[in-house]
Amino acid sequence: MKFLKLIPILFIFFGNFKYKNIVHAEIKKPEDFKVLSFDSKKLSISNVEYFIKQGDKYINNEDFDKAKVYYLDARKLAKQLASFYSDLNSSFKGIDARIPNEMQSKGKQILKILAESNERLASMYIKTEEPEVAVPLLVETIRIMSPNSQEGKKAYERLIQLGFVETKFKG
Repeated sequence: MKFLKLIPILFIFFGNFKYKNIVHAEIKKPEDFKVLSFDSKKLSISNVEYFIKQGDKYINNEDFDKAKVYYLDARKLAKQLASFYSDLNSSFKGIDARIPNEMQSKGKQILKILAESNERLASMYIKTEEPEVAVPLLVETIRIMSPNSQEGKKAYERLIQLGFVETKFKG
């Protein structure tokens, strides 16, 4: 009877050595498992740029409806990414300075791309004689990039051309 009680202990003791190297999980290339860092994934800056390029192709072919879809997708994804980067930036402030620095850098990059998609979408609306839809996009560009930035100045100039504002900005 005592022998039967020793069997599980023997299995545990000898069992560990027998199967030690049968299952060997090793990551040879850790970058292969960073699935969101690849260009083809949804939550990436490169995907926003892809949407803008696709919209540009349709603009060149004068297919404004399809271009609008791509520009709106670029804008939506850019806003999501900007929000995520901002949230991570504020969450890690005071804990690890490297992470907020990275998120701030990525946030600035995505805001520039958002301003670019807003500009292209506004240009398309102006070209299709819908300037009232372009105005909020131009105002948003000024808000996110500041009036002193090149993008902000360009957006304000467009607002003057549309007649939405009259005072010239001398900044």
